[in-house]
Amino acid sequence: MWIKRILTLLPLLTILFLIQSYFWIPTYEEQTRGNKQRLEEFISGSTGDASILNPILSADSASAEIESKVFEGLIDRDENLNFRGRIAKKWKIYEEIYILPKKDEDIEEIKSIVSNMKSVTSFDVTQEKGKEISINHNGKKINVKIYPNKKIKIVMNKVVPEFFAILKNRSKKDFCSFVDYKKYISVSEKNININELGKKVLPVCEENPVILFYLRHNVLFHDGVKLTAKDVKFTYEAIMDPKNLSPRISDFEPVKKVEVIDPYTVKITYKRLYSPALSAWSIGILPEHLLNKDALKKEAKSRGMDPDKFTIRDSSFNRHPIGSGPFKFKKWKSGEYIILERFEQYWEGPPNYKKYIFRIIPDKLTEEMEFLSGTLDIYSPQPHEVERFQNNDKFQVFSGTSFGYTYIGYNLRRDIFKDVRVRRALSMAIDVDKIIKYVLYNQGERITGPFVKQTPYYNKNVKPIPYDPEGALCLLQEAGWKKRKDGWLYKNGKKLQFTLITNSGNEIRRAILAIVQDAWKKIGVDVSTDVVEWSVFIQERINKLDFDAVILGWVMSIEPDLFQIWHSSQTNPYQLNFIGFKNKKADELIEKIRMEYDKAKQIEYCHKLHQLIADQCPYTFLFVRKWTVALDSRIVIMEKDEYGNRIYKKITPTKTGDFSYYFNKWIKLPKRIYFEN
Repeated sequence: MWIKRILTLLPLLTILFLIQSYFWIPTYEEQTRGNKQRLEEFISGSTGDASILNPILSADSASAEIESKVFEGLIDRDENLNFRGRIAKKWKIYEEIYILPKKDEDIEEIKSIVSNMKSVTSFDVTQEKGKEISINHNGKKINVKIYPNKKIKIVMNKVVPEFFAILKNRSKKDFCSFVDYKKYISVSEKNININELGKKVLPVCEENPVILFYLRHNVLFHDGVKLTAKDVKFTYEAIMDPKNLSPRISDFEPVKKVEVIDPYTVKITYKRLYSPALSAWSIGILPEHLLNKDALKKEAKSRGMDPDKFTIRDSSFNRHPIGSGPFKFKKWKSGEYIILERFEQYWEGPPNYKKYIFRIIPDKLTEEMEFLSGTLDIYSPQPHEVERFQNNDKFQVFSGTSFGYTYIGYNLRRDIFKDVRVRRALSMAIDVDKIIKYVLYNQGERITGPFVKQTPYYNKNVKPIPYDPEGALCLLQEAGWKKRKDGWLYKNGKKLQFTLITNSGNEIRRAILAIVQDAWKKIGVDVSTDVVEWSVFIQERINKLDFDAVILGWVMSIEPDLFQIWHSSQTNPYQLNFIGFKNKKADELIEKIRMEYDKAKQIEYCHKLHQLIADQCPYTFLFVRKWTVALDSRIVIMEKDEYGNRIYKKITPTKTGDFSYYFNKWIKLPKRIYFEN
């Protein structure tokens, strides 16, 4: 009898224990009373762990959060989204243009035309030496002999995308037209189209934008070694090495060569016009001395692995990174925490916080309770919690519209998703407005395409796919799917069924999972669902393309370059177009956007690409969230005046909404101070 009574009371006792456990968490005052250390560390929480701490290899937000503090790029953006120098103190952008003249008279004519152009800084004619090179041509490696030839070199003090159009207009000649390459090159192999090959090895006209970076002399890696131009060149080469499977290759493929001019000057020459060139160099710079071939061979041998197969992706560096950022890596315990310590020799001066602790807390309720008790310093409230935090003066709350969006992506390699009518029907069956209202508590907005909604690149004329379950069913029937007596849709004896997955630790995505499953089942689609732990989700399912459909989100850059996510060349394992979207017109637009320096034309191409992707429905575009972040109100910006006196300032977002822009100057005070409005 007494056993039965205990079993009856057990659920209540469990609840009481959990409530009591919550109140046993020490308050902020208890933690900081006589404990200066707690004031000098910043603790954040995340539902997912990092996957790999290497900026050229990672593709998830948790890893990026840590990397942003451990590594540093040549540049980043300031509070107004203008580029500012970091490792690079300054830079120069110009252009080198090469023309292969068909005859000597062309040289003088071109010279007379460009002599009146203000942006031209020099005009030279060089006699290039003959050479022999190996090249992959149509899947075959062949040797090509290039004969000596004259070349015109024109240096401009800026990039002039319309240069060849100007030249053609003023001369009434096309100096970039066809040449007979038999005069310039030869191959020993038979049945080779010489002129087709010549375009690859010896283009008639070349536009080579150049960035000349001048590095700071006082930047150190965390092991005390100076960062120099050779580390920049090494980082580029590591990205481009196919063995490393870097998802960043597309950002750097347009680079023709990287040259070390001197220890603190690096010259980046591009193969062609490439408008996002500068932003790519915000990538964290790697230490060459720790990851070069000799270092990797030594590590492979010490670990009993094959040195010939060992790559940067295999290195223990990825779990014990060394960068040049404001914080250095201390410890990583998978699934629990990552600890960083401030770097005292950081070139800009060390951060105010001595430690940065990144805790993995998969459960949002636990994360909220720990924030309320002070064991976390920052928290992103769930949509239904936003108002409660905004009305509590213990916290400072920041809000804005995210640079990104949430979507359902379909693996277009699967037969059932190859028909655009099926993809559109699945989108029509989902009441997105209902999700925004009841799951997001109206803390979100609908989107229709792949660009950041706050930018001019987003096409506002594209209308959302309407919620229309009956229309969705008609579209599926048109595509050959018929309902049977059991209520499911079939085509050629095959049921319309698949699995929809998402990552664990995200209650909003979990809620969407259930809503979407129910909506699709109502029209006869048999959908099963799965929630996968973050690191397994990314490494085993997404990176290896092992999924049917997925709920995920992108955090986007303001740059309109969508090459990595949408170009046909980026559909392999470990690349970001993991849904397998391939469209020739989309590829052409993506490439035009990358090469266009005229913003008005760039916007025009972006709007066309937006419309095309929306029409093809490779994603069900759901919403962009309104983000809200709560911070302990005791956290302030602390600076020192010329006399060393502390000055405290209130944390205020930049014009772009970035509240953490001055994170290195943040500090936590024992008591809250009040600022005048």
